[in-house]
Order: sequence, then structure tokens, then C-alpha cells
Amino acid sequence: MKALLVLLLILLFLFLCYMVLIIPRFRKPDYKALLHHYYAHRGLHNIALGIPENSMKAFQRAIDNGFGMEMDVQLSRDGFPVVFHDATLTRMCGVEKRVDALTLKELKELTLAGTQERIPTFQEFLELVKGQVPLIIEIKMDKRDDRIPEAVNHLLKDYKGVYCIESFHPSALIWYKKNRPDVFRGQLCTNFNKENKNCSLSFFLLGKMLSNVASRPDFIAYNWIYRNDLSRKICCNLYHALSVGWTIRSQEEMDLCRKDFTLFIFENFIPEGEA
Repeated sequence: MKALLVLLLILLFLFLCYMVLIIPRFRKPDYKALLHHYYAHRGLHNIALGIPENSMKAFQRAIDNGFGMEMDVQLSRDGFPVVFHDATLTRMCGVEKRVDALTLKELKELTLAGTQERIPTFQEFLELVKGQVPLIIEIKMDKRDDRIPEAVNHLLKDYKGVYCIESFHPSALIWYKKNRPDVFRGQLCTNFNKENKNCSLSFFLLGKMLSNVASRPDFIAYNWIYRNDLSRKICCNLYHALSVGWTIRSQEEMDLCRKDFTLFIFENFIPEGEA
């Protein structure tokens, strides 16, 4: 009986630790301007129309249709923020090199998905948007590299439009927590264990949002397929982190998860109804 009591106390202690570790930030910056918008994933792209993802045409099309946008930022070899999703250029440009292996000049020589569209710089993107629609800006990082959030923030500090930042890598959020606490920040996440049974311990812990203790995100952007994940539900339903669902690819999927999220990142269709 005594051993059982000790075991129960240990389990209770571990559960309480877990509940503390995943706490998001409670005192959030004002985010009302982000609400009531659908967010086009990498712009409102449609390759059948010659509009590739993360291209100026895709961004202009999203603006023209009144959609917010989610897009990706990483650095060129010479430190310029560029708008591109993959770590490598293979899928979108047919070049088997990493984005950060080429200079901005070299990246600008490439075209996207067989079109005449080229990789935009982050500055070009911001100059196009000019605050017309709200933005979810994903900071792409393979490892901790403070140069990336620093470069992104350098261009955003005087930007007048509505935006928030997100990243899979907690160190990007930690940088913003320390240096720009006024910026609404979010943890990108999925159930890494279900997507890859051989995922590393660090990815497993990240999927359970145990890094929140260091980054204290304001919102959780979670793969909508795993919307019933316990950690996500605790963060969003109990601790009231803003819930963002990604990436929704049909109206049927949108209808399935509408009650689970507040903001929706979509692609390959035009959402119906109010956001």
C-alpha cells in the first residue's frame, strides 16, 4: 500500500511538472487584428495557373482576394532574408543545393517550378503587402541561429502592417521573447511521433510542447489532423493559447476542424463562409 502511494505521488508530481512546462504566455499582446481572416499557405498559389508557392504572384493573388498569408523566411548564404519554404532548392528550382549555400545574387538567378517567377526577398514581400492583409511569418531554422530572427526583425521593426511570427524551432520564439516581447509569437507543432515512429527524443518532446517553458508562446499552430492531441488541447482550451490549424486543403477538412481552431491556414481551395 505504501509503495502504491509513493508511486501515485511520483506520478502526480510528474503530471504537475508537465502542466507547468507547457504553459503558454498569459499576458499576450493585442491580437484582435489577426482574427476573422483565412490565411493562404505560402500565398494563394496555383501551379496550374502558373502561380507557384511563395511567389510574388501568389502573394498578390492572396491580397486581391482579401486573404491573410502564411509564408516562410530563411537566410541566403550572405545573410539576406528570402521567402522560401524548403531547406533545399531541389523541389522548387531543380537545383540540389541548400538555400543557405547560395548568395542572394545566385538565388535570384533561379526560377520557381518552371515559371518565370523568382525567389522573393523578405523586403520585396513586405513592400508588396504594405499592411493590406495580416501575416503569419514562419522563421525557418534547422538549428539555433540568432541571425535569422535578428534579420527578420530588422525588416519588421518599422513595418506598419499586422503580423505575428511562428517557428518549429523554439529558439526563434525565445529570441522574440527576450528581444521583442511586444510581438505575438507562436509555436508551430505536430505530433512528430505519429508522423515518424523513429523521431528523436527532442522532436517527441517538442510535439508535446514541453519547450513552452522556455519560449512561452502566445499561440499554438498545430497540424489539424492531430487536433485531439492532449498537449494542444490543454494549451488552447485550458490555458487559452490562440489555436491555429494547418494546413487545411479542402472545404470538407475545414468543416471537420472548424470548432477546434480560431485561425486557419489553407491551400488548394477557396474557403467558404466567415473566418
